[in-house]
Amino acid sequence: MTPMASEIELKLALPEASQQSFLRQALLKEAAARQTGRLVNVYYDTPDLALRRLGIALRLRRQRGNWLQTVKCSGQSAGGLTTRPEWEKPYQGRFDFSAVDDATVRAKLERPKTLSRLVPIFETSFLRTVWHFDGMLLMLDRGWIASAGRREAISEVEIEVTDGSVTAVLALAERLAERLPLAPALLSKAERGYRLHQASPIAPVKALPLPAEIAQLAPLAAFRAIAFSCIEHLQLNRDGTVGSENPEYIHQMRVATRRLRASIRLFAPLLPTSFTEAILPPLRSLMGLLGRVRDLDVLLEETVAPVSAALPAEPRLVAIAGIITDRRFHARADAVHLLESRKYGQAALRITASLHALEADNNATATATLEQFAATRLKRLRRKVRRLASEAKLDDPASLHAVRIGVKRLRYALEFFTPLAQGKARRRLAERLAEVQTTLGQLNDLANAGRLLMDCAGEDLRLREAVTLIGGWHGPRHAALIAQLPPLLDELTRLPRLS
Repeated sequence: MTPMASEIELKLALPEASQQSFLRQALLKEAAARQTGRLVNVYYDTPDLALRRLGIALRLRRQRGNWLQTVKCSGQSAGGLTTRPEWEKPYQGRFDFSAVDDATVRAKLERPKTLSRLVPIFETSFLRTVWHFDGMLLMLDRGWIASAGRREAISEVEIEVTDGSVTAVLALAERLAERLPLAPALLSKAERGYRLHQASPIAPVKALPLPAEIAQLAPLAAFRAIAFSCIEHLQLNRDGTVGSENPEYIHQMRVATRRLRASIRLFAPLLPTSFTEAILPPLRSLMGLLGRVRDLDVLLEETVAPVSAALPAEPRLVAIAGIITDRRFHARADAVHLLESRKYGQAALRITASLHALEADNNATATATLEQFAATRLKRLRRKVRRLASEAKLDDPASLHAVRIGVKRLRYALEFFTPLAQGKARRRLAERLAEVQTTLGQLNDLANAGRLLMDCAGEDLRLREAVTLIGGWHGPRHAALIAQLPPLLDELTRLPRLS
């Protein structure tokens, strides 16, 4: 019988085509020992997936002719590094939860209504090769997950802490990522199995609300929690971006990078220069590629497509739409290439490692509460929005763009600080600012559209005529948006106090 243990592991996705390259890595020779064996796991739940709803996973594992029962609960994840409680016990032909020393979890498992209805839900079978390092296990899993007649591949690397540190785990992962296209993987085999069982297609993921517990943290610890939530938002949309044409995945990845950049800017007074120097360059590179794709998505779908639908027989519109489509194809290919490359995995791991290395106790401003810090930063952002709104001119797109950026930064800050005491008021203001940002964003999209369209048209007179057609068609919409600005800007100059 094994009492509760805290499993700490980092899971990394490895392309199947890179498995042999992984096995040839020189650092594997530094391991004290190596073992290989096949693991067969059967996951159980009730037909209506009651355990899943409770955040509990129940697994039987066959290894070397014996069966082992494991109970796991939902854990905490930070940039792909997961900590979760688990209990293990030899399986003797029936489920026995006496090893579960958390009374609440055990009671849920032993409910007669649950216990009597446990059935196999999905199965995993994979070859696991384990390398033993000082305080860590490095594992390569190759195999499959199967449920309800469906099956998908397993190809992943896990680094598990046995008696080491998170820092050592991340250092080992970074060494591997220097030569291999590894990226943090947030979905466990159990989560993937449940999705397969339910035939749940992956879908774009929006930023999740921040937990209320953030309100109790010191400012720098709160920044880490906020930044990790941004990384999770980013990572949860990566596979969809790589494997699907749905532009919403790119959009959500772009939002995630913007939120992460905004959090860094917001907490800049607390952050060491070494931290920002380590993570901003790769973040800018990713933001640039995602932004280019997103701009072309918007140009084609929201600017050109409505005009083409209204004038379906216009060849000049067909011609310029073809050029935009070609540019979007290549921009998307560049973004996907980065997301599948070593460069992306290295950047994701570097950001995660840098966040784990931050120490609030070493910061001179750590004595301030998060509420005090928030009040100071929100006051500054509010003052800037009011100034930008008062200086903005309706015929100056650059000044309106500056207002939009100021509104966006204030909105993100309000969302980050929502768990605090002033949360409801801040949430309402953030929602209103989101509406304002949408209006200003539509104007900015039209301004960008003119520049991008002229770039696509070049010196071709027929294509320039198409640009004129598109501009004329959107003229009434642009005028309507401009008409909304005077009261909107006036509202921004009178933003209420935020403390």
